[in-house]
Amino acid sequence: MHSSMSGRILEDSPNARINKTILDRYLSLPLQDNVVQATYVWIDGTGEDLRCKDRTLDFIPTSPKELPVWNYDGSSCYQAEGSNSDTYLYPVAIYKDPFRRGNNILVMCDTYKFDGTPTETNKRKTCLEVANKCLDEVPWFGIEQEYTFLDFDGHPLGWPKNGFPGPQGPYYCGVGANKVYARDIVDAHYRACLYAGVKVSGTNAEVMPAQWEFQVGPCVGISIGDDLWMARFLLHRISEEFGIVSTLDPKPMPGDWNGAGAHTNVSTKAMREDGGIRDIEKAVAKLAKCHERHIRAYDPKQGQDNARRLTGKHETSSINDFSAGVANRGCSIRIPRGVNDDGKGYFEDRRPSSNCDPYSVVEAILRTICLDE
Repeated sequence: MHSSMSGRILEDSPNARINKTILDRYLSLPLQDNVVQATYVWIDGTGEDLRCKDRTLDFIPTSPKELPVWNYDGSSCYQAEGSNSDTYLYPVAIYKDPFRRGNNILVMCDTYKFDGTPTETNKRKTCLEVANKCLDEVPWFGIEQEYTFLDFDGHPLGWPKNGFPGPQGPYYCGVGANKVYARDIVDAHYRACLYAGVKVSGTNAEVMPAQWEFQVGPCVGISIGDDLWMARFLLHRISEEFGIVSTLDPKPMPGDWNGAGAHTNVSTKAMREDGGIRDIEKAVAKLAKCHERHIRAYDPKQGQDNARRLTGKHETSSINDFSAGVANRGCSIRIPRGVNDDGKGYFEDRRPSSNCDPYSVVEAILRTICLDE
């Protein structure tokens, strides 16, 4: 994201300069009722970035199973060799398309190699297998996705070019032109998620200027991963129109600035019922024994990205130590004050990185707290 290449590609942001009103003339052209434009969306070989391409359908699908399996050039997505590059897209979830509207759809897909095995960055397959073993426990997940707006030069949006903004303090949930930047994108994204069918539950400005957050959930099992990935796609796609980059880097600015996480809130049916605090405490005790495994699952580089963020400062725990506490944002696991008072509810795992794969996070948590692995 900070390479000179990204600076060159986005210099003066041609996307933002294009007159968007011209497109409306064409988007309003009538189509036959059964013509559907479908945008297939998938995770590429980085495990972080998304790709998409479109196809025309001659029917209105009601389930992902009705959609055709498709392929793409995996060698151009860091997922295959050029000599054997066909990689396959299997539709797993359908969303309404907020860009084209009407009967048009966005399709979340997972990816498979030519021999039918999942690609290295297809974490959904094993996550679904684990989630299906835990259906009786009805696990709910809510993920707080933090992200940062960058100008086309890789510098946080609105920051002075040869210096820094004032220290953190006034920006979190801030209001005013000197406190927050690009609320337009945040509002556009929020509305687009709601229209698409992503279970977005809120949004707020974050501690570092140009940093924001949206929350997805509560979702049961695998759907948190589908919804969060589609929400990320919508964020990147809408930011593209504004000529601004949205980065999920967990520490976009070194120094005395907050990093970005994907705090994951978790509960099972037992935790949500009276006396559930005992089940929460049991889950925390299990998590304490598997700290290293979770750290490896909580960012795309097996913990290397999170090492820049989980320092024990800026509302984080140390990457090397497991800790839990009530209302303590410097812990690995936070039990909210209200949950402690009510004796039931949920816990928050503050370790996942902003660029984590939610499928990996959900799988790790369920394996530890439900399957006792």
